[in-house]
Amino acid sequence: MSLYFEFDTTDTFTTGALGEPGQRTFVLQVRADGQRITIKCEKEQVAAMSEYLRKLLADAPDVSQRPIEDSMQLLMPVEPQFVLGTVGLAYDSISDRLVIQLDEINIVNDDENPDVDLSSQDVSRIRANITRGQAAAFCEHADEVVASGRPTCIFCGRPINKDGHLCPRMN
Repeated sequence: MSLYFEFDTTDTFTTGALGEPGQRTFVLQVRADGQRITIKCEKEQVAAMSEYLRKLLADAPDVSQRPIEDSMQLLMPVEPQFVLGTVGLAYDSISDRLVIQLDEINIVNDDENPDVDLSSQDVSRIRANITRGQAAAFCEHADEVVASGRPTCIFCGRPINKDGHLCPRMN
């Protein structure tokens, strides 16, 4: 079953990680019009969204208002409605909003049934308009969430577990 929501105004756009470092599940959460939509995603998707939103903000007028810190926390319980696939980000200068489109991951074919075309499936889509302040707050919060995981090895760039790791550059 596919979901489709379009929010002209968004109360909150945030991210968070559930679980212990090394086994965390990352999610995005959109809250608007009395609804809460949670989307499972990858840490790299959160980091890339933050980086790209910063680039869009650099070309937009300065941010004057940001949401308070508490509004960036995930609301519980967290039950993802779908897994994130493609992301679209743009700045609408007419409405002075950033437009975020989050599409469900779409599997093109099934290895067990190669004759079944799954590309015609309905995919869930969320489109949310956020202020520049919300985007700036998302970027700061996303950076904190991503950085709060395992430390990175200075030699290979891979995460270091509590008990260390096998670094391919140290062999």
